[in-house]
Amino acid sequence: MITANELRQKYLDFFKSKGHTIIPSASLIPENDPTVLFTTAGMHPLVPYLLGEKHPGGKRLVSCQKCIRTGDIDEVGDDVHLTFFEMLGNWSLGDYWKEDAIKWSFEFLTKDLGLSKDKIAISCFVGEKENNIEKDEESAKLWQEQGIPKERIVFLGRSDNWWGPAGQTGPCGPDTEMFYWSGKEFAPKVFNPQDKHWVEIWNDVFMQYNKTIDGKYEPLKQKNVDTGMGLERTLAVLNGKESVYDTELFLPIINEIEKLSNKKYNTQQKEFRIIADHIKAVVFIIGDPRGIKPSNIGQGYVVRRLIRRAIRYGRLVGIKDDLVVPIAEVVISSFKDIYPELQQNKKFIVDELKIEEKKFALTLEKGLKKFNEYIKIYWNKKLMEKVLPGRVTFDLYQSYGFPFEMTKEIAKEKGLKVHIEDFERKLKEHQEASRTASAGKFKGGLADNSEIVVKYHTATHLLHKALRDVLGEHVSQKGSNLTAERLRFDFSHPQKMTPDEIAKVEKIVNEKIKEDLPVHFEMLSVEEAKKKGAMSLFEEKYAKLGNKVKVYFIGDYSAEICGGPHVEHTGQIGKFKIIKEEAVSAGVRRIKAIVA
Repeated sequence: MITANELRQKYLDFFKSKGHTIIPSASLIPENDPTVLFTTAGMHPLVPYLLGEKHPGGKRLVSCQKCIRTGDIDEVGDDVHLTFFEMLGNWSLGDYWKEDAIKWSFEFLTKDLGLSKDKIAISCFVGEKENNIEKDEESAKLWQEQGIPKERIVFLGRSDNWWGPAGQTGPCGPDTEMFYWSGKEFAPKVFNPQDKHWVEIWNDVFMQYNKTIDGKYEPLKQKNVDTGMGLERTLAVLNGKESVYDTELFLPIINEIEKLSNKKYNTQQKEFRIIADHIKAVVFIIGDPRGIKPSNIGQGYVVRRLIRRAIRYGRLVGIKDDLVVPIAEVVISSFKDIYPELQQNKKFIVDELKIEEKKFALTLEKGLKKFNEYIKIYWNKKLMEKVLPGRVTFDLYQSYGFPFEMTKEIAKEKGLKVHIEDFERKLKEHQEASRTASAGKFKGGLADNSEIVVKYHTATHLLHKALRDVLGEHVSQKGSNLTAERLRFDFSHPQKMTPDEIAKVEKIVNEKIKEDLPVHFEMLSVEEAKKKGAMSLFEEKYAKLGNKVKVYFIGDYSAEICGGPHVEHTGQIGKFKIIKEEAVSAGVRRIKAIVA
């Protein structure tokens, strides 16, 4: 048996021994990236460095990254799908290539984790003649050199063995995936990817192409290796578990659900799993250093939906009240040593969950009132069969958050039937529309390094310093969001800015732009950066790197720890204009501005 802590540490130590710098998990809430709601993979925070920016940790990196993915929410409850998960990953930023990546992957799996090579299978990219992309025979040959028989290696297409680009253009390339046999009998001699006993545990991506705007694939100047190993899936495989929910990462949560429901896990397995997954996910999102409250838009809507879905499934296992907080406390207790921000933000997490559970109780009350109105309408109709149509049940579900299962139960008590197929059709239409919208949001790419966004990024540094000059040293950045249309900058300040203060800040920024100050960076230790007056958003994150950090200087005016990218001199930014100043939360203000 191996514990989750041991697996995390083994992975980090292994790649550290291969010259990699251990970097901390980034926030679940992407910074300066309006195209996605959450951090979805370990490479997500590293996109600027994959595109050529210099990373403070060097060219070899390794981490255990917190991730949120909601695209497979309907699959949650099976053996492997999760909303929140931890991704073990290592990266080469223009350094080592396929040979070392594959050799080290095999070494870690068979020597450090002790997995049998007789239970390992591999998939590689089949190639595309129409795009002049060769079949990845190189990776297949390297795997055979490690001792993987030819029969255990298959070549698959783009949907299985290709990554990227994140948007319409950008870095991309073939990947090679590692599978492990989870069946109790001997592993088949020939690898069949359709057999569910073959569990994917690791993925090595070889970013060697750049997709251009006209759809061509050109060789990248900087080739990168990007790998991802799911902690939960790998832990399950190592310990002979059929499901990720049967590991230590979920059993304490499931045990708490058993206590609250007075039911056994194996009697309503899917419901237990959904409750455990969703509450774990919201605890990490709300408890993040850039924590998100439940709301009706964007990231907050995802949090709200997960909480309410958990409560709905809680009712199905017999938990009527006080479901969320007791389970959340188990999650915090289980993960506080690895992710101390959960304990630090415990009060905030618990308070928000209490408020949301009360709100949902009121929502259910309103839904029940609306339900009774519909019953009167359809009961009074002279119909041979008294059936609630799909549009009614879906309206209750979508507009009032009224669970379909509850609709069926109450309708049955009233002598009414529900049109299940009609409801499922409307739900599917809604899900497809949501997926399309999400895909559209994702399509823009993981990070927009366009010329205008780079200008806005540099402008935020000038704005940050100007705010401190006008309002005082208490001002610190609380977050930012950049698009091609505007910048949004959140900062600590106890009251609304006066028109005079706004005008002064705007004037200072424009003066610094007019001075055309040079912009450059230096690699310094955290202590050296502090001595030079460098500001940082998450000082603790940089301190954990234990080596040099990247400090951007704008003339003699601003110094800030930042990954980049930035303009070469401030005159490139253009005229700066503040268009709005508003409150975000207690003690936090927001400025929206444009450059032209």
